[in-house]
Amino acid sequence: MSGSGFSLNRFGAVLYKEFIQMRRDRITFGMMIGLPLIQLFLFGFAINADPHHLPTLVEMGDNGPLTRAVIAGMQQSDYFDFRGQVAGTAAGEEALRRGTANFVVVIPQNFERDVIRGRSPEILVAADASDPSAVGGAASALSGIVSLAVQQVLVGPLTPAASSAPPFSVAVHREYNPEVKTSTNIVPGLLAVILSMTMVMITAVAIVKETERGTMEMLIATPVKPLEVMLGKILPYVFVGYVQTAVFLVAAALIFHVPFDGSWVAFFLGFNLYILVNLALGFLISTAARNQMQAMQLSFFTILPSILLSGFMFPFAGMPGWAQVLGTGVPATHFLRVIRAVMLKGGNVSDVGGECLALVIILLVISGIAMLRYRQTLD
Repeated sequence: MSGSGFSLNRFGAVLYKEFIQMRRDRITFGMMIGLPLIQLFLFGFAINADPHHLPTLVEMGDNGPLTRAVIAGMQQSDYFDFRGQVAGTAAGEEALRRGTANFVVVIPQNFERDVIRGRSPEILVAADASDPSAVGGAASALSGIVSLAVQQVLVGPLTPAASSAPPFSVAVHREYNPEVKTSTNIVPGLLAVILSMTMVMITAVAIVKETERGTMEMLIATPVKPLEVMLGKILPYVFVGYVQTAVFLVAAALIFHVPFDGSWVAFFLGFNLYILVNLALGFLISTAARNQMQAMQLSFFTILPSILLSGFMFPFAGMPGWAQVLGTGVPATHFLRVIRAVMLKGGNVSDVGGECLALVIILLVISGIAMLRYRQTLD
C-alpha cells in the first residue's frame, strides 16, 4: 500500500526520471543552453544602435584645403567611412538606392572661394533615411564635426571668415523617408519577419506531425523521390505566404501609408525566392526534429537571427564584421534589402539582383542539405 504522505523516494524517482529524459532530449537541452548564450553574445557584442564607419561617397566640386579639412574631419569622427568619389547627382542617387552608400557628400563648385568671400555656400549631405536609426547619430553630429574641422583651417588671414557668422552651412537631405517615420522603416521589414516565423514553423511542424502519425512512413515506402516529397510538401504553403503578403501590403498602404515606389516584378522575384528559402528551411528542420515541440524550438532558433542579425531591429552597418558575416547568411537580411529598396527607394530588378542571387545560393544550400538528410531517413 502506498503511503498518504510525501515520499522522498517517490519524489527522487520522478526527479531522476526527468533528468534522464532531459539528457536524452538533446535538442531541448541544447536550446536551454544555446539560446541564452546566443542572446548574450548578440546583444552584448553585435547590437549597436549608434553605428559608425558608415559607407560614404563624395562629389568633389572643389578640392581646396578647406574641402580636404571638411572631409578629413568627417572621417576622423568614425561616423563616416569614405569609399570614393562619384561624378554627378545621378551616380550618387544610384549608390544610395542600391545601398552601397549611406551618405553622399556634395561639395559645391568654388566652395572655398565663396567661403573666403563670405557668400556662405552650402554643403549638401544626402542620407539614406530608409533606416533612420542607421544615419540619425551621424547626421546629428555632422554640424559639430564640420565646424571643428573648419576652425583648424581658417587661421591667419582667414580668421575673420571663421569668427563671423558660420562661413558655410551643412544641409542634410534625408531621402526615402524625409519625415524620419519609424513605421516607414519597420513596416516593410515586418513582412520578412512574419514570413520567416510562419513559413518555417508551419512547414516544420506539419511534416513532423505526419511523421508522428506514421503517414510519412507510407511515403518512404513508396517510390517517391526526396525532391518530389520536398516540393510536394512545401509548395502548398506558398499560397499561405501569398495570402499573408497580400493582407500585409494592403494594411501597410491603407493604415501606415507606406509607399510602394518600385517595380512589382522585382518585389515578386525576391518575395518568391524568400518564401521558398523559408519553406526549405522548415523542411530541413523537420528532418532533425523528432516531435512537434522540437520542430517549434528549432524554428524559433532560426527566427532569432532573422530579427537580430538582419538589420530589422538594429542597423546592419553598426554590427561588427563577424556579425555582418553571420548576418549575410541569414535569408531575412537579403529580403529586407529587397523590400526596402523596392517599396521605399523605387528599386527595380537590377537594383536587387545581387540580393536575389544571394537568396538563390542560400536556397540551393538549404535544399541540398535537406534532401541529404531526408535520404538518411530512408536508410
